[in-house]
Amino acid sequence: MKQQELHPLPLRIWHWANTALILLLIITGVRLMIPDLHLMPDYRSAVILHRRVGYAMAGSFIFWLLYGIANGSLRKYYPIRSRDLKGLFLQARYYAFGVFTGAANPFPATAKEKFNPLQKIAYLSTMLVFTPVIVITGIFYSNILLFRNIIVLVGGLRVLDAIHLATAYIFADYFIVHVYMSTMGRNPFSHVLEMFTGRPDHPDP
Repeated sequence: MKQQELHPLPLRIWHWANTALILLLIITGVRLMIPDLHLMPDYRSAVILHRRVGYAMAGSFIFWLLYGIANGSLRKYYPIRSRDLKGLFLQARYYAFGVFTGAANPFPATAKEKFNPLQKIAYLSTMLVFTPVIVITGIFYSNILLFRNIIVLVGGLRVLDAIHLATAYIFADYFIVHVYMSTMGRNPFSHVLEMFTGRPDHPDP
């Protein structure tokens, strides 16, 4: 029997494009923070690329939001229900111990219920809290003169910088954890393969 599609093609394209944007933002961001670390030919190029990729990130977020609203995936997959709250401990225990002992995933991904409770919390906070924060603060930073009144209301450049940088650290940590968690399928590449084919490679053990 043909497996039902888990990740539609537009979402898969967005996923890999967004991954590339995040990597570029991390690399250029590190270059801006540590000028002596020559990850790019020159500092000015890093500034320009970071700004342009940041604008692309804003467009990526708008696409994800509108696509999720249009096809109903935000309403279908992301709400945290009572079943999820009751299953938080079970899912945490699975990630901490069960995945290393061959235990069954208490919330396997299906076309009907794609995310487990911890994934819902992680994705909702990342996409609906941290992404808007880093995009908006980045836009303010891209033209300090244009947004000077808003920056003053926020608390000044130091506060804006602290918010933007703290959110960037959260993104970097999330990226590392996300890559690690992607190895927890039937084999280390199962979940990665799903993001190319759109269909479950194999049910979790």
